[in-house]
Amino acid sequence: MRMPKPIFVLSDGTGDTAEKVVRAGLQQFEGHLVHVRTHGHVTQPEQLRKWFHLAVRQDALVVTTLVEKSMRKAAKLLSKEHGVRHIDLIGHLLGKLEGFLDEKAVGVPGLMYQANDRYFRRIEAVEYTVKADDGKEPRMILEADIVLVGVSRTSKTPLSTYLAHKGFKVANVPLVLDHPIPPLLHQVEAERVFGLVIDPDVLQTIRQSRLRTMGMGKINYDDLDYILAELEYAEELFRANPIWPVIDVTNKAIEETAAAILGVMQERGLVGPVGEVSQLRS
Repeated sequence: MRMPKPIFVLSDGTGDTAEKVVRAGLQQFEGHLVHVRTHGHVTQPEQLRKWFHLAVRQDALVVTTLVEKSMRKAAKLLSKEHGVRHIDLIGHLLGKLEGFLDEKAVGVPGLMYQANDRYFRRIEAVEYTVKADDGKEPRMILEADIVLVGVSRTSKTPLSTYLAHKGFKVANVPLVLDHPIPPLLHQVEAERVFGLVIDPDVLQTIRQSRLRTMGMGKINYDDLDYILAELEYAEELFRANPIWPVIDVTNKAIEETAAAILGVMQERGLVGPVGEVSQLRS
C-alpha cells in the first residue's frame, strides 16, 4: 500500500491562502497520494523547529507563508540544516513588492484578517445576501450591488454566497414559468443585473438529482419540456432587457462564473477603487 506524501503548510496567519495555492498546484498532478497539513499562527522559532524536525522524520515538503523577516530566515536555515525541501511562498513576492513600491514591508502577521472597515462590510454583505436569497425579501432588491436572475438550479444561491464573501450585497430572483417577476426588479440599476442560463439537459440531470435527494417522485420540475419552456421564458425576459449580461453557467465552477460577473462589473465601473471591497452607488 502506498502511503501519502506529506506536505506541511506553515503560516503566521490562518494558512488558508497558502493551502489554496498548494492545492491549486496539486491539481496539475494526477495519481499521487498527498496529505496536506496546514498549521496557522506559527510565530515563534520554536514552533518552526518542531515542524522541521517532524518534516525530517516524515520526509515532508514544507511550504511557508511567513511575513516576519526573522521567521523567514529561520525557516531557510532550518531547511538547510535538516535537508528539508522547503518553499517560501511569500518571501520572494515581498522582496519584489518592496522594490516595486520602494517601501519596506511592515512584516506584521494577520493583517489580511483584521477587523477593519472592509471586514465589517463583508459581514454586512453576507448578512444581506442570506436575507435576500431566492427572492424572499423583494423589497431588499433595491439595496443590492448585484442581482442574479435565473430559473431554479442555475447556482444562484451558491454564487450569491461566494460574491457576498467578497463584499458584495447580492440578491437573487428565481424565475418560475407563468409567474411575473417582482416589479421592483425594473427599478434596479440595469447594469447590476445578470441573467443566468444553462444547458437544458444538464439542468434536467441536476434537478433529477435534487429530487432524488429530497425523496420526491417525478414532477414537472424535472420534465424536459417544462425545463425548455422555463428557459425560453427566461430568455424572453433577457432579450427584453439587453443591458443585462447573460452568463451560461453550464458545467462552470462558481469561481469561474463569479470572475465573469466581476469582470463585467469592473468594465462598467461598478467595482470600487484600489483598497475598496465594492463601490456602492446611489
